[in-house]
Amino acid sequence: MALKVLWALDVAKTQYYHFKAIIIAGMGLFTDSYDLFCIPLVMKMIGRIYYPKIHRDVDQKKWFEVPTAIASTMICVSLMGAVIGQLVFGRLGDRVGRRRVYGVSLVMMVIASIGCATIMAEFANKRTRGAFIAGVFSMQGFGILLSSLVFIMVCSIFQASADERNLTIPLELAPSVDIAPVPPESDLAWRIILMLGAIPASMTYYWRMKMPETARFTALVEKNTLQAAKDIGKVMNLPQSTIQEDVDMINTPNTRAALSNTYPFFSREFLRRHGRDLIAASINWFLIDIVFYSLNLFQYHVFSGHLVQKSKLNVYTDALQIAKLQALIAICATVPGYFVTVYMIDNIGRVKIQAVGFFFMAVSLFTLAKINMSGDHPDVFIVLYGFTFFFSNFGPNATTFIVPAELFPARFRATCHGISGAVGKVGAIIGSMGYMWASRDPPNGLGVSRTLMVMGGVCGLGFFVTYFFTRETMGRSLEENENVD
Repeated sequence: MALKVLWALDVAKTQYYHFKAIIIAGMGLFTDSYDLFCIPLVMKMIGRIYYPKIHRDVDQKKWFEVPTAIASTMICVSLMGAVIGQLVFGRLGDRVGRRRVYGVSLVMMVIASIGCATIMAEFANKRTRGAFIAGVFSMQGFGILLSSLVFIMVCSIFQASADERNLTIPLELAPSVDIAPVPPESDLAWRIILMLGAIPASMTYYWRMKMPETARFTALVEKNTLQAAKDIGKVMNLPQSTIQEDVDMINTPNTRAALSNTYPFFSREFLRRHGRDLIAASINWFLIDIVFYSLNLFQYHVFSGHLVQKSKLNVYTDALQIAKLQALIAICATVPGYFVTVYMIDNIGRVKIQAVGFFFMAVSLFTLAKINMSGDHPDVFIVLYGFTFFFSNFGPNATTFIVPAELFPARFRATCHGISGAVGKVGAIIGSMGYMWASRDPPNGLGVSRTLMVMGGVCGLGFFVTYFFTRETMGRSLEENENVD
């Protein structure tokens, strides 16, 4: 059923409303990534505040860390919330609408990626749809960057206050002192950092609820073409004759029969048409999240011995080192990777970008593993680590978000995107917990080097699944994509 109101969206010129939609829809991802990627920074402080047991490494340096079981639980609980949120809100997005679900998810501060992905896909035209969805997803990178910058700012302020009251140890006296006292207000610092993440979402809520429902949901799911045309009219000028033609077509007996004869989600017809796409999208998202979240949430493990010096000077020092490195990688690698995706995705396609990203991530991780074994060249180590994040974002971390938003029928789009994302977060749980245990030194674990090699193998598998099983969506309308047999 080719509705002219939807055709008008596919051929529309890029305009101010599209960029406004990117910001509004992307704020869920921004808030989510801010909250999630504060965790590795906050855990460094929590380890010093609540777990003051002194550990000793092979160099007899004293350091502090949240016990592995506690850290695993923290990561697992946060990511499990993402799994549940994506499944539940993805399904609700197809039942009650993208606008309502996204508003509720902002209020609840649960993962809002399901609603915002399908929102941008259904507002954009087919020529620049990939760039717009990638623009929404790039808000994740800015959330990561802001979490680091806010952490640096807050901890620097608290550290300056501690210095004034002589609660830190001068560097020249450090060898003779066991541990600096923990300032009582440090327990407030990490709470402030987390609470600040609520501000962007609360500022966006009003504008999101003023945003109209997507025309595709209104026309194809609710069967209200007149309202869909009115909503599109808020974005662009649409002749009344076009609206009337669509209303007349919807009201014909043949069209009504076609609309009532739609196959359900749990059916052989759905599996025949979309089963392979759903499986491929889910597997690719699963594989990239194993690597992406492991490397992000445990940067302090990866950097240990190369760039981060375990310190006993004060409660803020270790966490500030990690925050500065995380900000550096976000500025030099993570955010640029998103921008390159936005620029190139509608020219070279989703599948090529995803395959290239997986390939170079594998190469970087294998090389990182070799360098980690030797313990030399920390400058090369950080460059390769940055390359890994650049090619994850100019690659599968962005495209696994984009492709499920384009492949499926409007009435299943949020559900399928939610399933793919939930499977991805299961991969994040497995990868994060697996990395935490596997990266321990033998005989209790594999060690960091072998763990990096395993993740390189995961990326190689992602390249294989992408190349042989993932369908290209570039250049076609959403309705053309969903009707491919």
